[in-house]
Amino acid sequence: MFSIIQAAGWPIWPLLLASIIAVALIIERATALRRAKIVPTGLLQGAIAEFRQNGASDTLVNRLDAHSPLGRVLAAGLRNVKSSREVMKEAIEEAGRAVAHDLERFLTTLGTIASIAPLMGLFGTVVGMIEIFGSPTASGNNPQALAHGISVALYNTGFGLIIAIPSMIFYRHFRAQVDGFLVELEQEAVKLVEILHGDRK
Repeated sequence: MFSIIQAAGWPIWPLLLASIIAVALIIERATALRRAKIVPTGLLQGAIAEFRQNGASDTLVNRLDAHSPLGRVLAAGLRNVKSSREVMKEAIEEAGRAVAHDLERFLTTLGTIASIAPLMGLFGTVVGMIEIFGSPTASGNNPQALAHGISVALYNTGFGLIIAIPSMIFYRHFRAQVDGFLVELEQEAVKLVEILHGDRK
């Protein structure tokens, strides 16, 4: 493997750096975007039960705020429970936008790596081809040396694709996950507003 990296030349080092960043981001997002951490089961029901017993106490609101993204959205609603339905919804929407921003963290970077890795690989191949054909000791008279030089240049393209394909798969997967979580957060927030304003049991 190290011999391939050496043979591919200096353009492969940015690709190696991109691959390390992509793996780190995939691990981080896979850990962060777990259902139990984003939309814990039973949190809404527990919050409503405690609200009916003790009201929107600071203890309840602060505990929800620190609990999870869903908790942050519910806490925003409970802070404004004495306000009108519209004010309560606006507070929940503001909290929801902040939560959405947090859930989408690093996804742009992962998507960028997935998009530019093939281009970086192609750049490495072009650099390699320039070096092969521009060399004063051109291997034009030696087909074997020419074929070897071209195969070395193509290592960069292959490595770029190896990085881009899994990065794109995980980027799409995480985007779909985040979109699904945001829909669930919105549904739970609507339930909270309707229950607290007496439109729903």
